[in-house]
Amino acid sequence: MVTEKTQLIIEGFNLMGYDAIGIGDDDLSLGKEFLLEISKKASFPFLSSNTLDEESGKLLFQPYLLKEINSLRIGIFSLLSSNSFLSQSDPRKKGLIFRDPVEIAQNMVKELRPKTDLIILLSHLGYHKDLELAQTVPGIHIIVGSHPGMNLTYPPPNINTIILQMSPKGMYAGRLDLALYNNEPTFYNTMTKRYYERNLLNLKNRLISTQAPEAEKAQIRKSIEEIEQRLKQFRGKNEFTNTLFPLNEQMKEHPDILKMVEEFKSKYPEMGKPPLRTEAPRPMGKP
Repeated sequence: MVTEKTQLIIEGFNLMGYDAIGIGDDDLSLGKEFLLEISKKASFPFLSSNTLDEESGKLLFQPYLLKEINSLRIGIFSLLSSNSFLSQSDPRKKGLIFRDPVEIAQNMVKELRPKTDLIILLSHLGYHKDLELAQTVPGIHIIVGSHPGMNLTYPPPNINTIILQMSPKGMYAGRLDLALYNNEPTFYNTMTKRYYERNLLNLKNRLISTQAPEAEKAQIRKSIEEIEQRLKQFRGKNEFTNTLFPLNEQMKEHPDILKMVEEFKSKYPEMGKPPLRTEAPRPMGKP
């Protein structure tokens, strides 16, 4: 049942048009040999830049992917940490070696930088390790992180790296929109700009309507000037918007995937229907 479910997932990903998958610890639940075999049925590459076969000493999967979209050259690589597993004796690690993620990230950036305009890491290191990696290894523009299973609605600014996180089990979809105005590999969060714009409007309205003493009005004017200066810093700079939305029953199903799922359920009726979340994801913080 589990192997058939895995094949169903891969066929669904093929229909959805995936570009790549970054390998995580749970993908190895049935062992490396099974994962290697199931990867042959995918119309996209499985990526892992630091997972080696213990016997051959070679990479288990493709280390990175190069894509060009609307003249934008994109490099995608993937990292998995041995610390993502339950213990040193975790059977999912059998026959595998995991090279140091920081060292490999540095090598990947060095190799990809001359070939790309944008470098994306599919990370299975955990959120705090993603933060550390972004500070340690410059040149990674976007980290799509996983493993902790949390929603990160407002990605915080972290040097020049956008760090994304998503809840597990397909409860949500995430969409990252990039607006490119120059060739600089830096971005700011559009929500941060909107936050300042709202504050600026509120302060201007307050200045017009208030009967406060002149000293308080002077303080409001000073705050307005500071916000206007901050907004000027955003002009001409690249920006991003991160949107999370729940995958609920109101969303239209892909007919071919729905047919495969129904056939699977009829074959294995003991498989219960997973719970669906319909509320919006709670933000981890504010801009």
